[in-house]
This record gives sequence, C-alpha cells and structure tokens, in this order.
Amino acid sequence: MHPDPTPIRTPIKAPHLVLAPSFRRGAFDSHAVDCPFLFAHAGRTCMAFVGWDGAGYQTGLASSTDMLHWTTEGVIFGRGPRGSITEHNAALNCILRDNALYGPGKLRRVDGRYIAAYHAYPQAGYEAGPAVIGLCYSDDLRGWEAGPPILRPEDGAGWENGGLYKPWLLEHDGLYYLFYNAKERAERGWHEQTGLATSPDLVHWTRYEGNPVIPNGATGEFDAIFASDPCVLHHAGVWWLFYYGLAADGHARDGAAWSRDLRHWTKSGEILIDIGAPGSIDAVYAHKPGIIAKDGVLYHYYCAVSHPLDPRQGEIEYRETRGIAVAHS
Repeated sequence: MHPDPTPIRTPIKAPHLVLAPSFRRGAFDSHAVDCPFLFAHAGRTCMAFVGWDGAGYQTGLASSTDMLHWTTEGVIFGRGPRGSITEHNAALNCILRDNALYGPGKLRRVDGRYIAAYHAYPQAGYEAGPAVIGLCYSDDLRGWEAGPPILRPEDGAGWENGGLYKPWLLEHDGLYYLFYNAKERAERGWHEQTGLATSPDLVHWTRYEGNPVIPNGATGEFDAIFASDPCVLHHAGVWWLFYYGLAADGHARDGAAWSRDLRHWTKSGEILIDIGAPGSIDAVYAHKPGIIAKDGVLYHYYCAVSHPLDPRQGEIEYRETRGIAVAHS
C-alpha cells in the first residue's frame, strides 16, 4: 500500500526569499545562493548553503530563530589551495544528521567529528567539468577538512559518466548510504538521475547494482529530464526521498518518492513545490529540497529562481535571481 503523503506536504509558501544573494562584488554569494541543507545546532536552526561568485562554488552558513529570517555567518567550506580537489569549487551539501522527518535535525558525530559530503568541479566556471564526490570533516562546523574523492564519474555506469552532483549522506543499521544525482556524458541536453552507493566504514564504497534508483520519468512527466538533488528522511516506517524534476517545459519542481528498504523506490506522483505565477520569486524554478521540522511544523526550503527582480542586483548583472525560499505545513 502507498503511504499517506499528508506528512510531507507543505502547501503554504512564504512570498519572499528567506536568503538572497548579497549582490556584493567579491563576496562568495555575490551572484546566487543555492542548495539549502537544514539542521539544528546550539539552540538555533542552521542552513548550510552554496554561494556562487561568478568563478565557482563555496559553502556558507546561515542561522535563524524563527525559520523565516536568516542571518548569513560567512564561509565555512572555502576553495582549497592550488592543485587541490576543491581549488575551484567547494560545495558542501549534507552533514550527517538524525534521519527522522519530524525529528530535531540534530547532527551526528563519527569518531568525535562531524562528517559531511561535498561535490567539487575540476575547473573554474559554472559547474565546469565532471564533478566528484568526497567527504569532509570538522570539529566545530566552522572549518572543514576535505578528504579525497570517494566517487568519481569515470568509475560509474553510463548514466553517471558525465559528472556527479549533490550527495546526501545517512547512516542506518550500521551501514552508510550515499544518494547522489549524476548526468551522462553529453555536451548539452543531458539527463540527470539519482543513484545510491553504500559503505560499512565511510572508506570503501559500492555503487548499488540497481542504479539509478530514481530514474527519469516518461515523456511529459515533471521529472522527464532531471530527477535530482536527493534529500532522504524517515517517517512512520517509510523513507521519503525528496528530489526535484526538470520537465520539457523548462521548469523545475520538487516531488518525492518512498521506500521501505532504501533501495527500491516508488514515486509519489505528486508535485510538492510547484513554480509560482509570472513575476513571483519562483516563476522559473522551485527546486532542490532542504527539509526540517520544528514544533511539529514541516519546513521545505528550496532554491527559487526568477528573472531579475531584486532591485539590489544593479551592482551584479546576472541572468537571474537565485535564492532560497520556504514553504511549510
């Protein structure tokens, strides 16, 4: 039987961006902010997010006491030295946390340290070259040490040979699961799908033989071109994988799939976050889910993209306004 989707629904959208680009030249988040990851720490709700400065990605931290107003606290995972895997891009996407959809969002330590999954592109520019996925480590959440890649696109199947994207790391019953989206090798017009790798020790990783676990939908469906950016949480005996789909109409929307074993997934068939009306903050894309609950309310943060609307954008001429928005139950 299909599970009741009511607990994952968040129909009430805030009408404004809760985190916008800084539009300051030289800042790590000058052009865009993207990829929200939510967690609770030291009495606050925190968000790790990716900033784009026209050259590459870096990762920042923001915090909030009311879920709607956020304060940026600066870079926590910056670009590495010349020749390093993070020389051009450092996108920290997920820190190991509790798995409960309506849980506290508390982070977990491994051997006394926080552990996160990142992806990094090998060249300067916007997502230039085939990205790899690795793990990074921190004692205080403010400074992160990047480990070597654990997944490379050339070691995978054809559907992921073009590059790896956002990872989601979780632990369940003594096994680590890493969900990630990837693309096939194509210069343009590629498809993205979501796969899974597992590890008993965070060192040795095995790709699941049934990949991709979230394949593209049929022609005309909301995820026919992309099925990307997994966020995986558990509720009432069911695992929910939130992800976004890109359709042939050029718009991206958030949906979900469910599973009881973390390997076999069934799409819910429901759009959880749709694009907004023309002129709204998410008129182009409403995608890339970041999920957390507080006081029994579920919050679904996402990357909202529109054509330039923000009056502060005069200093940074960019093709779009890309920020973080939220909807809640």
